[in-house]
Amino acid sequence: MENSAQESHLGQENSVTYESPYPLYAMAFSSPQTRNRHQHHRIAVGSFIEEYTNRVDILSFDPDTLSVKPNPTLSFDHPYPPTKLMFHPNPNSLHKSNDVLASSGDYLRLWEVRDSSVEPIQVLNNSKTSEFCAPLTSFDWNDIEPRRIGTSSIDTTCTIWDIEKGVVETQLIAHDKEVYDIAWGEARVFASVSADGSVRIFDLRDKEHSTIIYESPQPDTPLLRLAWNKQDLRYMATILMDSNKVVILDIRSPTMPVAELERHRASVNAIAWAPQSSRHICSAGDDTQALIWELPTVAGPNGIDPMSMYSAGAEINQLQWSAAQPDWISIAFSNKMQLLKAS
Repeated sequence: MENSAQESHLGQENSVTYESPYPLYAMAFSSPQTRNRHQHHRIAVGSFIEEYTNRVDILSFDPDTLSVKPNPTLSFDHPYPPTKLMFHPNPNSLHKSNDVLASSGDYLRLWEVRDSSVEPIQVLNNSKTSEFCAPLTSFDWNDIEPRRIGTSSIDTTCTIWDIEKGVVETQLIAHDKEVYDIAWGEARVFASVSADGSVRIFDLRDKEHSTIIYESPQPDTPLLRLAWNKQDLRYMATILMDSNKVVILDIRSPTMPVAELERHRASVNAIAWAPQSSRHICSAGDDTQALIWELPTVAGPNGIDPMSMYSAGAEINQLQWSAAQPDWISIAFSNKMQLLKAS
């Protein structure tokens, strides 16, 4: 690696580990607005157990003492492994004293996180038949219009919920195959990725049309994850199934990636843009590495090297970058959730 001299290795002294009784997958940090209500930041982690009953645990993280503590009263059963967890992006708008957590799996579910219990608020189900449901692969909470949550499903649809009214605002057949991820860009604009190998952008003001901004080089290579850069909405990132590449897209120049980050040695599983910087992104994968990249203004001929790297104890399945604590990134591998200090 050419500029390996500049690489910094995130050391063990900059990490905090939480060990769970079960394998972990879904993770969420509480939002920046929640800080003034609780002494510590909250992190929700979801189990990945291949049976009906799974668990979600709410942990408290104190960055000053570098401690992560579970709260047994804030642990609850969840049907199937949650595919994603998110805290309400702006809890102050709720006129409630408690936080709200959303989860996806068989359905979209909302939970109220109280001081000493977690109570179900709503199960949002748009299935017309009671016998079967099409599992949700992911969802995204609209931080500009927090009453909107968009879900993606294996039944090729994306569903936009108005959670205040508990009704479907719209449901679109978004792709030709399973939809694996969804991300909001603006109040009424979202994008999705699919097993059909495309990234598509939708505008709720014109539901009949979508814009394809990228397609897998090999036809029908599924795209698994999508991350929209909140600091610069021109940029998105996606990952391909069984690929070591992170593909960076500029929506102004569709079809051709502006960069491909190719330093992982095995499949990439997760990506997250830095919440406070438009030029930084983190990726993690089956090579046990979490890599932080700084995107150059112009990519050189030899590709882009990561600016820092961290080696975990096993394949990394999940990654989140905290908006409330932008110095901290969480990764999930095996039965561990590890917090890494990125700066």
